[in-house]
Amino acid sequence: MLDSLGFVIFLVVVALVFDFLNGFHDSSNSISTIVSTRVLSPKYAVFWAAFFNFVAAFLIGTQVAHTIGQGIVNIKIIDNGLILAALGGAIIWNIITWYFGLPSSSSHALIGGLIGAGIAKGGISTLVWTGITKTMAFIILSPTIGLVLGYVFMVISMNLNRNSNMARSEKLYRKLQLISSAVYSLGHGMNDAQKTIGIIAIILYSKGLIDSSFNIPYWIIIMCYTVIALGTMFGGWRIVKTMGTKITKLRPIGGFSAEAAAACAIIGSSVAGIPVSTTHTIAGAIVGVGATKRLNAVRWGVAGSIVWAWILTLPITALISAIIYLVLNYFTC
Repeated sequence: MLDSLGFVIFLVVVALVFDFLNGFHDSSNSISTIVSTRVLSPKYAVFWAAFFNFVAAFLIGTQVAHTIGQGIVNIKIIDNGLILAALGGAIIWNIITWYFGLPSSSSHALIGGLIGAGIAKGGISTLVWTGITKTMAFIILSPTIGLVLGYVFMVISMNLNRNSNMARSEKLYRKLQLISSAVYSLGHGMNDAQKTIGIIAIILYSKGLIDSSFNIPYWIIIMCYTVIALGTMFGGWRIVKTMGTKITKLRPIGGFSAEAAAACAIIGSSVAGIPVSTTHTIAGAIVGVGATKRLNAVRWGVAGSIVWAWILTLPITALISAIIYLVLNYFTC
């Protein structure tokens, strides 16, 4: 049953469900700053973000998809049951964190799912440590880079506007924030849509429908970017409030600085083929912006709960996925 063509189609559909939930869950990252600064209403902000999520399909290759497809678990041991378990763990964790309004990483949920299901099938030796080490390093590096760049961008912006009055500065940065949020959404699409592209590519590779060079058909790319854009349009409103208002209070100058900082970090990682958490990066950038005012301008209790969600994502999704794989294996053997 697990090897039938019908089940392969089912797996592709499940992967697209994850892709949709990724956009749904992470839409808050794309729009939280521009909504909280009231540059755009939520209604227009989600369309703005979704459009640039999709446009990203035409601006970058599939470096991140190759890392997901070949750089986490040995591709030779991957089967349909393993993929279903990995996706199941990631989807369950995304729903849990969305329900509680926690901006966790869909990317790390998927990677944790692959790790857990891979270990359940073949043990630790099935893991590709070069790809995992790179990904694990960026769990720390991506929010840190976002924080540093957010701080730097905010300081530069404040210095450039030190002789400008508040009304003129607000007007300028409201316009600039449209650009920064668009570029951030491009970066989000570049990195996050490719994770599902990598999963679908694995599914097709395991059935001999993709050659050994792992060349990914363009229809997969367009399909995944379309679905993540649709997910963004429907939006995870519970998380918007956490990202946009609970970490620190933002004005347009701060929103621009946070988005520009996160966009630089995410696009750079995407070009390098590193699957980073867009959630971690924008949250780090927002903290960096808040820290330019004074340290107590950042609500460290909220930031701490977010960090705990980040820390728990990999082990919990790995555990859930391992359980799903073992249950599937028990009933299909």
